[in-house]
Amino acid sequence: MSKEVFDFSAGIKKKLAIAFISGVVLLLAGWMLSSTGGHEEEHSEGDHTELAVADDHGTDHEAAEGMETEHHEGDDESHVAEAGDHEGAEEHEKGWFDRVVIDLWINNVYFTGLALIGLFFFTIQYAAQAGWSTYILRIPLSMASWILPAGILMILTFLFFNHDIFHWTHSDLYEVGGEHYDELIAGKTSFFYAPLEGGTFPVFFVGRMVVFFGAWILLFRKLRSLSNLEDQLGGTSYWYKMRRTSVAFLLIFAVSSSIAAWDWVMSIDVHWFSTMFGWYVFASWFVAGLALITLITVLLKENGYLSQVTSNHLHDLGKFVFAFSIFWTYIWFSQFLLIYYANIPEESVYFVERMMNDKYSTVFYVNLIMNFFFPFLVLITRDAKRLNVFLKIACIVIILGHWVDFYLMVTPGTLGESGAFGLTEIGLYLVFGSAFLFVVLKALSSYALVPKNHPMLEEAKNHHI
Repeated sequence: MSKEVFDFSAGIKKKLAIAFISGVVLLLAGWMLSSTGGHEEEHSEGDHTELAVADDHGTDHEAAEGMETEHHEGDDESHVAEAGDHEGAEEHEKGWFDRVVIDLWINNVYFTGLALIGLFFFTIQYAAQAGWSTYILRIPLSMASWILPAGILMILTFLFFNHDIFHWTHSDLYEVGGEHYDELIAGKTSFFYAPLEGGTFPVFFVGRMVVFFGAWILLFRKLRSLSNLEDQLGGTSYWYKMRRTSVAFLLIFAVSSSIAAWDWVMSIDVHWFSTMFGWYVFASWFVAGLALITLITVLLKENGYLSQVTSNHLHDLGKFVFAFSIFWTYIWFSQFLLIYYANIPEESVYFVERMMNDKYSTVFYVNLIMNFFFPFLVLITRDAKRLNVFLKIACIVIILGHWVDFYLMVTPGTLGESGAFGLTEIGLYLVFGSAFLFVVLKALSSYALVPKNHPMLEEAKNHHI
């Protein structure tokens, strides 16, 4: 088999540079529009946008009281009201820079997920002893190259801007008898701050972040090294070593990905929780990651690479994207239905903020259209999963759609009525996306596109469905 190496050409680098610079320009344009009172700063228009987060909580409680029994009143409402009062006091101060900080966190979480799913997909092929995917394994492995820059960006963003992102980091919430003391948040002190006191430095929270990224990076480097040694020396011993390492990663990932979802996303809405949230974030990451793997595979094939990849391999990728789009919808609906049916104020407030707020209601429904209805209708037929044009369209929409999903998870709980979607959000997404693709494509060009000594190459060659 001839050795295929991806050429990370000057033309591709130029396109990524243009995307990066365009993102910076859009960011600056967003800043200029916001500073001059232009359309970009949507939250400054109209009297209805002067509402604080506390008003959303209050509206939700009033609606819920008519349908709930009296035992849900009292402490449950006081916790949310206290948080709303404290957040509402800062609401009027939030502007363009605050949006940049929140968008920075959204992109951190989103692109970290894409990198992790690359490694997850790679390892699960070894753990399951799958052979059909052998030709495309280097694509998800290259995606995992972003884990190291992601870890650095994530830790720095938290250290510099934790008060802007996480309400629970404010020290006055832990002062018993203080004006902003919050009993519910204070009860979670050990989860964030152990062994220190609440309101100091969140040792346990940051420690988990460092340990998770450290474990992911070490296992990624081990797998990449073994994969390269297999190319150079051949034999089956490296395949078995990669299989054992893959199982270790999957066990660690199963725990760390859920806790990361609680830490990085769910704790933003610190008065709210869902036992399904870890699965929900994983599903969103997984679908977006599968879509990116499929899109890169199709684009490489269209540009003369991966000649061994056939419509049968693409069909399998298309089935994964289709199936897990439905899986994401299943998790989304299960979480929503349970909360909607119970109608408990401290739970339903999460969806009230997103469904009934003028700032986010449109995004709420666009999220469902982009991530379920559109891919479901586009990929439902067998032929659609085997044709490049349908796969590209569906995958691009899904990749963008799940960024919207993370936007909807993070922004209402951080910016409230100051939230907006405009040039600022698009610009930072382009900056992150171009940097992410640069790292991924550079890694992809550093070794053969197809692992030449993989023991299951023959199985991949004869894959038919």
